[in-house]
Amino acid sequence: MSRKHPKQKTLSAATPEEIQAVTDEHFSREPVLTPPLKNWEEDLPENNTKQTVTGKLLRVTEINDTWMEIPRYENIMWGGAWLGIISSIAPAVLVIWLCIDSYPTGLDFETLLTLFLFLFFLFSMSLLSLRMALFVPRDQPIRFNRKRQKIYIFDYHRKAWNPWVKWPSTVKVFDWADVHGEISRESDRYAQGFRLYGSVCQPGTHNVIDRFVLNWAIFYIEPQRQLWSHCCQYMQHQPVIMDPIEPGRPDNWKTRKSMLWPEDLDRESKTAQQ
Repeated sequence: MSRKHPKQKTLSAATPEEIQAVTDEHFSREPVLTPPLKNWEEDLPENNTKQTVTGKLLRVTEINDTWMEIPRYENIMWGGAWLGIISSIAPAVLVIWLCIDSYPTGLDFETLLTLFLFLFFLFSMSLLSLRMALFVPRDQPIRFNRKRQKIYIFDYHRKAWNPWVKWPSTVKVFDWADVHGEISRESDRYAQGFRLYGSVCQPGTHNVIDRFVLNWAIFYIEPQRQLWSHCCQYMQHQPVIMDPIEPGRPDNWKTRKSMLWPEDLDRESKTAQQ
């Protein structure tokens, strides 16, 4: 009796390793785009082709026949902000006490300058913590308009260690036909797992001109594949699953006042082309 090839097994009879091997056949094992993505893991199927996995949404803000918005949540923890503020209080009190204790003879210029710079650093770190906790938008969404075949990416540009400059917000608009899907494998202490990217190429080429995060790192790769598949199927005007895996929005995701779409792009991203 001839033996069946492992690929001929039913899904229930196959081992997890065999299922993964069959699934991986549909994804590139060498980066196609130039320059390659840092920590590249795999390229996803082209957005105009038939998708190989079932499309699923992790989260969604709005989805209808014209446009879809998916959130991108940045986890800025209140605990870290308050820890930075509290840890600055004791050194600041100590510096002030030294200045008072040295009165009336005073401190020499070098000591005063050092203390002033130290206080300025502590105040800057406290201000940075407060701005991150109070003013950085938690949700930096992406909108897909399948009538116009365009994608709109809202980004908030935080200067990581400079609380004294303006942190602007921008909206980038790309043709969906130029967007390719890639997954990276992150090993950062605070962002471990698989991250989904949209890579924008020059039309008709694999030369990358911009990249943006479609979904932040999560521990399993399959939900990222499913999210990419859902976006592609939606933009192909195919029937898609409307209900996300995680419905609703936690209270700490509430939109900040600074997260405002420009009026013209807000209208454009929600309407069909005239």
